[in-house]
Amino acid sequence: MNFYIQSRSDELSNELAATARGYLEDFGMVWNEEEPDVVLSIGGDGTLLHAFHQYRDQLDRVAFVGVHTGHLGFYADWKPIEIEKLVLSIAKKEYKVIEYPLLEVNIMCEEPDESASYLALNESTVKSPDVTLVMDVFLNDDHFERFRGDGLCMSTPSGSTAYNKALGGAIIHPSLQAMQLTEMASINNRVFRTVGSSLVLPSHHECVLKPVKVQDFMVTVDHLHLLHKDVKAIGYHVAKEKVRFARFRPFPFWQRVHDSFIEGSEY
Repeated sequence: MNFYIQSRSDELSNELAATARGYLEDFGMVWNEEEPDVVLSIGGDGTLLHAFHQYRDQLDRVAFVGVHTGHLGFYADWKPIEIEKLVLSIAKKEYKVIEYPLLEVNIMCEEPDESASYLALNESTVKSPDVTLVMDVFLNDDHFERFRGDGLCMSTPSGSTAYNKALGGAIIHPSLQAMQLTEMASINNRVFRTVGSSLVLPSHHECVLKPVKVQDFMVTVDHLHLLHKDVKAIGYHVAKEKVRFARFRPFPFWQRVHDSFIEGSEY
């Protein structure tokens, strides 16, 4: 079995990566950065996001597993002291693969060669280089609203605990095939009006954002910041591809939510 290790590159992460590589190679596994079967991410959720985008064209065969060397993450759920146990489980293939939904982002520009498609594990956001973003929101080809505000965020269920939550969006269990559109500081008064709440859209729905005028937009896809020029529309739907995680033990989603946001609080 082939493997690769993505490290955050701090001292502890690099040390653990070297230890894990040595153990795995001792068990007869092969280091293969080009075509790994398992990608071990050592660092945090950001490290795993980088690994995901590195292998976005091999999602049907690559399984990810994360070791956190900082705060507990939603994707990196193993502790540094457990590295030997994890390596042994990988070598013995004592894991099952679970799949989470992804977001497909299609950016359509005036010049067809400038159009592009992306996959997001967490979310995609749209902001205007101008002070206010003005976008017509279409759901399944029907006009829903004209949004005015700082920006819009479309998140996956697994990404609903990230930027989406900070914006006041709902937390969605990643077993649900859905995406969520959340507003950033919308303008609501006697003249302008938006729904003002997050929209949770099922997998058979499509959301298209169309600017009132063709212009440049800053679009993020997870950690990637992309400036696209002369954008005509931005389309979102639940991707047919899924991300695969190697799960070695039960780690319920709501337990992760509790550990990340509630653990340590006083009742």
